[in-house]
Amino acid sequence: MTLFDRVFNGSDAVYGLTEGAINAAIEKHGADKEVSFPNTAYSLPCYYGVTGTKVTNLGELKDALGVAKSLMTREKRLNDAFMSGVATALCAEFIEVLKYIDGAEPYSEPCYGHLADAIIRELGVPLVTGDIPGVAVILGKAPTADDAAALVKSYQAQGILVTLVGDVIDQCAEKGVNMGAGVRVIPLGKDVTAVIHVVSVAIRAALIFGNVAPGDAGALMKYTFERVPAFVNAFAPLDDVVVACGAGAIALGFPVITNETENIFRVPKSLIVQEDVSKFNATSLEARDIKIKITNIDIPVAFASAFEGEIIRRKNMQVEFDGSRVDCFELVQTKDASEIEDHKIEVIGPDFDEFEFGSKHSIAYIVEVAGKSMQSDFESVFERKFHSYINCIEGVMHTGQRDMIRVRISDTAFQAGFRAKHIGEVLYAKIKNDFDAVVDKCQVKIYTDADKVTELRHNLAIPAFDKRDDRLKSLTDESVDVYYSCILCQAFSPSHVCVVTPERLGLCGAVSWLDAKATNELEPNGPCQVITKERPIDERIGEYEDVNEAVRKFSQGALEDVSLYSIMEKPMTSCGCFECICGIEPFSNGVIIANREYAGMTPLGMTFPELASMTGGGVQTPGFMGHGKHFIASKKFMKAEGGIERIVWMPKDLKEQVADRLNATAKELYGIDNFTDMVGDETIAEDPETLLEFLTEKNHPALAMEPMM
Repeated sequence: MTLFDRVFNGSDAVYGLTEGAINAAIEKHGADKEVSFPNTAYSLPCYYGVTGTKVTNLGELKDALGVAKSLMTREKRLNDAFMSGVATALCAEFIEVLKYIDGAEPYSEPCYGHLADAIIRELGVPLVTGDIPGVAVILGKAPTADDAAALVKSYQAQGILVTLVGDVIDQCAEKGVNMGAGVRVIPLGKDVTAVIHVVSVAIRAALIFGNVAPGDAGALMKYTFERVPAFVNAFAPLDDVVVACGAGAIALGFPVITNETENIFRVPKSLIVQEDVSKFNATSLEARDIKIKITNIDIPVAFASAFEGEIIRRKNMQVEFDGSRVDCFELVQTKDASEIEDHKIEVIGPDFDEFEFGSKHSIAYIVEVAGKSMQSDFESVFERKFHSYINCIEGVMHTGQRDMIRVRISDTAFQAGFRAKHIGEVLYAKIKNDFDAVVDKCQVKIYTDADKVTELRHNLAIPAFDKRDDRLKSLTDESVDVYYSCILCQAFSPSHVCVVTPERLGLCGAVSWLDAKATNELEPNGPCQVITKERPIDERIGEYEDVNEAVRKFSQGALEDVSLYSIMEKPMTSCGCFECICGIEPFSNGVIIANREYAGMTPLGMTFPELASMTGGGVQTPGFMGHGKHFIASKKFMKAEGGIERIVWMPKDLKEQVADRLNATAKELYGIDNFTDMVGDETIAEDPETLLEFLTEKNHPALAMEPMM
C-alpha cells in the first residue's frame, strides 16, 4: 500500500463517519438546528477560513460536507493527497462541532477541545515577540510514558507551545507532567479529530492578525506556512486517519516528524522520518527553522516562558511574599561602575528554609546596574520585565509591580532546592542578557529581614517611585520631540504599525513611549524607530506628515495615513493583540469599550470576538479601534470626537480597573465627579435601549454632544 492509498483511505474513513454523524444529528434535531463552536466569531473557523462561508445550522453543515467531498480526489499526486488531507481536517471540524450542540461541554479536565478566540489573541503577543518560538502538535502514543514526558518537557523548557492529542495525554498524566494553558501544555482531546482545534488556532491567526480574507485558501496556506511556526510529532504506529490528517497539516505548511517507517516516503522539510523519538525535538526545530535563544541560569528548576501562566495555589505554596499585607518592593537603581561588583548576589535576612510552610513574609530585591549608556529612564522599563522574568521560573508565581508585588514559591520548587539567591541569579542573568547594550555591571540585593524591608521601602523605594511619577506626568505628546513606531506585531499582521506616544501606548498594552525609547536605544535597527512630528497636518485629530510617511514606509505602502486622536478619521490600525476594542454606539451618541477577558454581550449586539473580527488584521476601521487599557484614561483618548465623555459602557471588571485614573481625568478636564458612575456595564444593560434609559437618568454628557456620524 502506498502513502497515497493511506491518505485516501483515511480521508474516506473520516468522511463516512462525518456523513453518518451529520445525518444522525439532523434526524434528531432537524436541519435548522443551530451549530457553532462557542466563543468564536468564525462559527466553524477552518471551513470559514478555507471557503469564506459561515455554517450556522445542520442543513448548511451537510452542504459543507459536499464541498469537503469535492476536495477528495484520487489522483496519485502530492497536491491531491494534500487536498484530501484538507478535506479530512474539515470533516474532523464537522465531527467536533457536533459535540457542542445545545451548549454542550464535551471536554473535561485535563482536555480543552475548542480554544476560544480570546486565547488566540492572548497568544498573539508572545508569538510575535518570540516568547513562544513555535507550536508543537504531539499526536498518538509514545513508545513509553517516559519518552512522552521527556519530549513535552524539552519543548516546554524552550518556550514552545505544546498541544497534545491521543494517548500521549494519559502518558503525560502518568508521569506527573504539569499540563494546562497556564504552562503552555494544552491537552486537546483523546480522539484524533481533536487535532482540528490546533489547526483552528493557526487558521484564526491568519484571519485575526493577517488580514487574510475568508475563502482565499491560497493566501491562508501561504500565511500559515510563513508565519505560524507549527509542526507535528506523530508517534508510530500511524493509522490511515492520522496519515490523512498529517497530509492536511503539511498542506498548511506544518512539517510532520514521525518514527513510522512502513509505507512512508520522505518529503524534504515536510514529511520526515526520525526513528529515534529522543531526536524529535531537534529534528522538528530544524525542519521549521526555529532558533532557540538559550540563557543559562544557575537555578535548580526549569526556566522558560512556558511557565509564565503557572498558578501556585495556596495549598501548594511553600512561602509567600505579599505586598498588599506586608512591606515588599522591587527596584532598579543606576549606580556608578565603581559601586558595583558584577554578579554579586546578597541575601540579607532569613532564607526560604527558615520560614514555616505556608507562611507570609516581606521581601525586597534591589537590582543595581551601571553602564556608559545606561539612563535613569530605563530603570522602570527593567522593573516591568521582572514580572515576566520571575514568572518564567518553574514553581514561582509573581504578580504586581513596584511595592505591590506578590511572590509565591511552590513546595515543589522549594524541594528542588530553590532559594532566595536564585531570584537574584534570574534577575542578573536576564538583565545582562536582555540589556547588554546598556548594562555593563549588575548586582542584586535581596532583603527578607522585615524591619530592613520596611525601612528601605519608605526611605528609598517610595521616594524613587514618586520621583518617576512626577517625571511621567510631565511626559505629554506635546512635551516630546519624537514618537516611536512599533512593528513587533508584523510577524503576524504584516501591514500593522503602532505609533507610540507618551499619552498613547501600544494597543497591546505592553509598549509605552519609554519602552519604545529604550528599545530604540538598545536595538537601533529594531521594531521601534524614531518618528519626528515636525509637520502637523491637523492637530485636532493628531495627523502629521512625518507620521504618515513613517506608516507608509513601515507598512510597505499598505497604509497611507493615520490619525492619533480620532476613531472616525483615519484611525490607527489594529493587529489583533489589543487589550480592548472601542466601538460607536449610535443610540447613545457614544462609544462602548470591551476588553478581551469579557465573554458576554455588548450593547452593540456583538461579543468581543465578533467586534475583534472586524477590527483586527492591520486594517483601518472607522468607528472602531483596538487599544490598551491604560489609554482609556488618557487625555488624548478620542480627543477629536470629544474624549472620554463619549464612553457610555464597559464591562464592570474593566470599569473597576480603570476607575481611579478615568475619574481623575474626567475631573481635571470636565469637572465631573465620579464619572464612572455614569458609565453603564453588563449588570445595568446589554442592549442599547436599556443603556439609553440609564444614561438619560444619569444625565450622561454624551447625550448632549455633537453627533458622531
